[in-house]
Amino acid sequence: MNKKKWAIGAAGLLLSLSLAACGQGKTVATTDGGKITQEQFYDKMKSTQQGKAQLQQMILNKCLEHEYGSKVKQSDVDKQFDQYKKQYGPQFNTILQQQGMTESQLKESIRNNLLLKEAVMDKTDFSNKQLEKQFKKYQPKVTVKELAVSDKDTAQKAISDLNNGTSWKDVAKQYGADDTTKKNGGQEVSFDNSTSGVDNSVKKAAYKLNNGDYSKEPIKTQSGYVVIQMVKHPKKGTLKEHKSEVKEQLANERLSDQKTVHKVVSEVLKDGHVQIEDSSMKNILSGYIDTSKK
Repeated sequence: MNKKKWAIGAAGLLLSLSLAACGQGKTVATTDGGKITQEQFYDKMKSTQQGKAQLQQMILNKCLEHEYGSKVKQSDVDKQFDQYKKQYGPQFNTILQQQGMTESQLKESIRNNLLLKEAVMDKTDFSNKQLEKQFKKYQPKVTVKELAVSDKDTAQKAISDLNNGTSWKDVAKQYGADDTTKKNGGQEVSFDNSTSGVDNSVKKAAYKLNNGDYSKEPIKTQSGYVVIQMVKHPKKGTLKEHKSEVKEQLANERLSDQKTVHKVVSEVLKDGHVQIEDSSMKNILSGYIDTSKK
C-alpha cells in the first residue's frame, strides 16, 4: 500500500466504482453472446493483484478519512494541486494523461496523501533530538524570480548586464528563453529545503542571497541554466518558532520510509476495526492486521 504523489490510475478508479456499487446481478454490459453482471465483474476483478491492491487502498482511505478527515481541509488539497500545476506548467495536462488520471483523481490522491501524513504525525514520535537535527537542514520558504536562459553564455551575459546596472526586468526581457519569461520578468518560484521539483543547485544558490540580490554565477539545472533574484528571504529564526514546519518535514520524510508507513497503516487499520465480509478475501490485509471474524 505504498502511497504515490501521482496516485491511482484509471483502472483503479474503474474497480473502485464497481466495488462500491456492486449489487446482485445488475448488468454491466450486454453483448450478442450474453450479458456481464456486476457480480461476475466483481468476482473477476477481486482475483487480480490490481483488484486486491485497490480494495486495500479503499479500506485504508475509509479508515484514514474517518480518523483524520476533519484535519485535512479542501483548501490544503487545492493548494498542493495548484503547486503541481505551477511546477509542471504547460506539461501538466500531458503528465496527467500519461498517468491515466483526471484532475479530480489527482485531488483525491493528494487528499489521501495528506490524510496519511496526519496519521504519521499522530502515530510516530518526534523527539527533541530528531527535531533539532531536522532544524539544522531547515530553511524557511523563500521566493525568487527565476530567469531561464538558452545556455551558460547567455546566463553570463545576463549577469554582466545586471552588474552594470541594467534592471532585472530589462535583462529578463532581453535574455528570457520564452515569451512568458520576457513578459513577466522571470518565473516566480517559492520553496523551502524540503520542496520537491526545485533543483538543489537553485536552492543552494538562493539561501545565500538577501532580498533584492541576484546570483553572481550561472546556475546549472536539469533543464539548462538559470539566473535568480531573491524576492523574499525571511530569517531562519529558532526551532521554537518553526517547530510545526520542522515536524511536518520529518513526517514527509517518514512517508518515504516503508517500515514506518507499514507500522502506521497497521495501527490505522486496527483502530478502524476492519472486518472482511467476503470470505474469499479474508486474508487481504494479513500483512497488516488480523481481520478474521471473532
